[in-house]
Amino acid sequence: NLAKVWFEQITFPRVCQKLGVDVAHVPYFGSPLAPSVPTVVTIHDLIPMVLPQYRGNVLVRLYTSLVAAAAPQAKLILADSEASKRDILAKLGLPEAQVRVVYLAPAPHFQPAESWSQIAAIQEKYNLPDDFVLYLGGYDVRKNVSALLHAYTWVSTALGDQFPLVLAGRLPEKESPLFPDPLRIARELDIEEFIITPGWIAEEDRPLLYAAATVFVYPSRYEGFGLPVLEAMACATPVVTTNASSIPELAGPAAFQLDPHDTKHMAAPIIRLCTEEASVEEMAQRGLDQVANFTWQKTAQQTLLAYHDVLS
Repeated sequence: NLAKVWFEQITFPRVCQKLGVDVAHVPYFGSPLAPSVPTVVTIHDLIPMVLPQYRGNVLVRLYTSLVAAAAPQAKLILADSEASKRDILAKLGLPEAQVRVVYLAPAPHFQPAESWSQIAAIQEKYNLPDDFVLYLGGYDVRKNVSALLHAYTWVSTALGDQFPLVLAGRLPEKESPLFPDPLRIARELDIEEFIITPGWIAEEDRPLLYAAATVFVYPSRYEGFGLPVLEAMACATPVVTTNASSIPELAGPAAFQLDPHDTKHMAAPIIRLCTEEASVEEMAQRGLDQVANFTWQKTAQQTLLAYHDVLS
């Protein structure tokens, strides 16, 4: 997108200079190669540089090279996690003092349900059963949904159809190496009867969908931050996730964390949470305690401090 590159590299620096701004903040990996004012840039992750499947065509690789060359020109880089910071230091060759971690947080509307009638309403809207295991997120290969489906062969053997797997969100329209088709995988594993696909979930419905689930599973292999883990915790839903990249920083002691490639062991905590009410209550409370450490107030304060440090 040449218009995007022109805006980032030409228009944005010119406007900053014309307005006489004190500090500019580029909130994504796309800062100018020649900034006209002191610049802060947020780099959420380095997926195109870390994961070969995401490097894209020649134009995408050229753009990645451009913004990678531009990043060192920023006065300060903000990363979403220590894991992202490590990637930035390693891939961009920056001094540690130039990169600072500022955690994100779930939006305030992610809260436990206030009543069972709210849960019933969301179940009716999306035609969901009383008990289910939830995945809500993307379906590109790093999200590792195929591992969750393989794990569900053990879950379905143990629990039958009592706890179907809800794969929420927009499924890939066309299968590719970057976007495997989860329904094709489910058919091959002979678990299609245990899968529910409600489709796209409206933003305002996501908190209640989390709250309605017995367990939320997030099997991702790589995340700059992994916000759905905290969103589910904020809704008092137990979480099963992985020990990959940034996720342990967020989940702490409040989630079951597994090797993203170990599908058999991924099944065990799902089965446990579906059959042990005490475990559900314990992990739900742990999640609420853990997510309280992440607030947008903290994010704003730390970002403002970054501006002051750049100006000083």
